This record gives sequence, C-alpha cells and structure tokens, in this order.
Amino acid sequence: MIKQRVLITGAAGFLGSHLCDRFIKEGFQVIGMDNLITGDLKNIQHLFKLEQFEFYHQDVSKYIHVPGPLDYILHFASPASPIDYLKIPIQTLKVGSLGTHHCLGLAKAKNSRILVASTSEIYGDPLVHPQPEEYWGNVNPVGPRGVYDEAKRFQEAITMAYHTFHKLETRIVRIFNTYGPRMRLNDGRALPAFIGQALRGEDLTVFGDGSQTRSFCYVDDLIEGIYRLLKSDYALPVNIGNPSEITLKEFAEEVIKLTGSNRKIVYKPLPADDPRQRKPDISKAKKILGWEPKVGREEGLKITYEYFKSLPPEEWYKEPKEFKAGIEK
Repeated sequence: MIKQRVLITGAAGFLGSHLCDRFIKEGFQVIGMDNLITGDLKNIQHLFKLEQFEFYHQDVSKYIHVPGPLDYILHFASPASPIDYLKIPIQTLKVGSLGTHHCLGLAKAKNSRILVASTSEIYGDPLVHPQPEEYWGNVNPVGPRGVYDEAKRFQEAITMAYHTFHKLETRIVRIFNTYGPRMRLNDGRALPAFIGQALRGEDLTVFGDGSQTRSFCYVDDLIEGIYRLLKSDYALPVNIGNPSEITLKEFAEEVIKLTGSNRKIVYKPLPADDPRQRKPDISKAKKILGWEPKVGREEGLKITYEYFKSLPPEEWYKEPKEFKAGIEK
C-alpha cells in the first residue's frame, strides 16, 4: 500500500515538529521543510533515522520544489513569537505572503489539500470577547505587531481566494496560545519566559499590571484539533485553543508555585498594541470537529516544566536568537 505524502513547512519549529510526529504516527510519508531561521533541527533529529521522513532545507518565501505526488500540505512556516517577528519583520511578512502563495501554488499543481496556520492575533486587541470566527478583529496595521497580524490576515485572504477561484481544497486554523515541550525558553512568550526566569532564579516579569488575559492550550490538544480540521470538509477558519482564561499575573503566580521559586513578580510597561483579552470561542470546533481540549493547565504546565528543567543548564541562559545581517533583503 502506497503511503499518503504530506508536506509540513516550518517542520523544525515547535508546532511543526509535533505535527511531523503525529503524521508519522498516522502512517504518512512526511516531508519536513524549514529554512531554520527560527526552527531547530534538534526538534526533529529523532525522525531522521526513519524511512518515512525526509527533510528539505528550503525557504518557502523564495521557492518550493517537492518531487512526486503530495496528498496534503500544512503551512506552518513563520516566526510566531514577538521577539522573533519584531527582529525580522520583513521576513515575517514575506513568509505570510510570498510563502503562502508558493504553498498554495504547489497545492494547486499537486492537487493537494492544504491547511494554513493562522492565529488568534488576527483579532488584534479584541473588542469582542470571547472571540468567535465571525469577528473581524481590531488590528493596527502600522504598529510593531502589524507585521505578524497583517501577514496572517493576508494569508487567510489569499487562501480563501484560491479556494473560491481555483476550487482548491483549503483549511484555515486560527491558533490560540499554545505551550508544551520544544518551545524555546527565550522566545519572548509568557510561559517559556516565566519558566526560564524561575529556572534561573530571577524575578518573573509581567508587562502592564498583569490584568490582561490569555488562554493556554496544551500542544497535544492543538495537534489533535488541527488533524481533525485537515480531515474535515470545512473551508472557513476555525478557532483551536483552550477557553480556560487566566490573567498573566495569576499565571505568573501559578508558575512560581509550580517551580517552587521564592522570587517575586516585577512589572514593566506594556508593549504597544498588546491584546488585553484573549479567549477563543470554540463552538465551531466542538460542532464541526467534535473537538475540545482534554489537558488541563495544571497537568500541561507540569509536563512542560519537567521538559524545560531537563534541558542542559546552558539552555536556560541562552540569549534570544540572533539573525544574520541582510536577512530582510
């Protein structure tokens, strides 16, 4: 029996590597693709020994070439943390626009079904709470976060254009805050930042007064939702996330308790356009996909903390990733 083939862009990243694992488990021939700007081969090194896994070191913003048939494409190539996309804003815009265009063109040429990874950031600093898929968002296109937010909004628009004009089989997942093993400790997002500070014996930094909320979904739950969406017949965007909402101050307190840290919370000014509330309305995912998260925050946090604690101590102190000069040309 010939295995189905799936291309996963951003394969060496946090979510991309977990998707590779899932599709290997499901019996697919998996082709991982990454330019390794923010991804890390360590996330997929366990797959290189497998016959059903291939890796292509390519930048989807420039071109994509994959020989042979493809049944599915999952486009997850993109910087996803503020510390990255604020340093490489043009690359972020290019992977969301040119990269998505190349992936859609490949899907059309191969007659593949394609799922693109959008984000809750398309809602911006929302005026509607919780956020349903029908909400169009409150985004500042010329603010510092606009390079990520608008890249993803364009990504959704061109994906739907290919769906309506070319009749391409497309799926769009709007991903809310996700956490779990293989996140980077220094990627600027709340959970790895808090745990990293706790491991280093530092005070935990909360921006603003800590009243802004987030909803954290464990990675295994997210991957299950994405897999179900890919296999579904639904072409419009679907929120995948955990609706259990918590303030960042409360979340920092949970991490302090979990890690046994005796440090305190320190407050710094809130970055521009930082969303005040974030909570998914997952009614569509429940109805269409029969999906809802299973892993509670206490359980997921414990697994994630144990993963970070098991890393070599030099990883705890590693500086945020630097990018090569000229990368934004």
